[in-house]
Amino acid sequence: MSEVLETSQSVEETKKKGGLGLFEKLLPIWIVICMAVGILLSLYAPSIAETIDGWQVRGISIPIGICLFFMMYPAMLNLKASELKKLAKNPKPIILTLISNWIIAPFVGWGLARLFVPGNEQLMFAIILLASSPCTAMVLVWGYMADGNQEQNVITTSINTLTIMIGYAPMVVLLSGISNISIDVVSLIISVAFFIGIPLILGIVTRVLIVRAKGEEWFKNKFVPVVGKISIVALLTTLVVLFSLNGNVMISNFNLLLLVSVPLLLGFIIVVGYNLLITRFTKLAYKEGVITVIIGSSSHFEIAIATAIAIYGVGSVAALGTTMGLFWEIPIMVGLVYLAKFLKKKNWWKETPT
Repeated sequence: MSEVLETSQSVEETKKKGGLGLFEKLLPIWIVICMAVGILLSLYAPSIAETIDGWQVRGISIPIGICLFFMMYPAMLNLKASELKKLAKNPKPIILTLISNWIIAPFVGWGLARLFVPGNEQLMFAIILLASSPCTAMVLVWGYMADGNQEQNVITTSINTLTIMIGYAPMVVLLSGISNISIDVVSLIISVAFFIGIPLILGIVTRVLIVRAKGEEWFKNKFVPVVGKISIVALLTTLVVLFSLNGNVMISNFNLLLLVSVPLLLGFIIVVGYNLLITRFTKLAYKEGVITVIIGSSSHFEIAIATAIAIYGVGSVAALGTTMGLFWEIPIMVGLVYLAKFLKKKNWWKETPT
């Protein structure tokens, strides 16, 4: 019970301090600006992109690898074994989220990829990567903005962190196999180990050491917020680098951007629609229902981008496809937050018990 109170108090303290800062609230704008800066660099300063592209180890871009690490590391700090023990109290929203993340979303993405981009192996693979990766990081922001159950948010992201280690590579291999896409399975496993496994281990070790030295409150209120801001900076830096390396590919293949956007957008519509209906049908309260919809509808674009780069290269069509997933996900998830608040007023979900 004390842990529940601590979580509630932490959320209330954040609200009293003004909630999300201006920087976080304007994240969609910063993302668009960074994309534009990257494209301009690719057009007018190609030597910078060539230099960045030359910093590689076994095909993995060192700058992007560092940025992706700092994008994922903060999410791993939320993993807490004690949170997982609370599943027995109210498992229904967690189960619904897992079904959406590991059954509905992957196969919807796979089906749309087969329908809209048949024969384009890299774009199909990009869609599969995005659809098979449940989110573990940005959903904490979206859940807070929607005033959802943050304890459920932390529990579910903790579970996603563990399940993605086990299920991501097999799911990608399965969907790629039945789509006749030949991939380097070793590179896929290395990507999961490097971009999920190492941040996970370091996140657990960091939490234990800092809590022992400084206490739980200092860890939650001082360390985690600072690292969270670093993750956003890493995200924006990744976008500048990716688009500086992919600018020429984008401009010369603008039709591919439109082509991959169709299944990505349709996938969001179908999965969001499914989650809205299933949370209403199962009579979840608003605070639990909105978190289930948000986590069940979002993707872990960081690991998708990292895997596409590791297998096909930084300037590949696959990397471009996964980056478009990020491009569309941010405004869609922000829109979903406002849609959820509108549906709350219309009594889509039952009222949250006091």
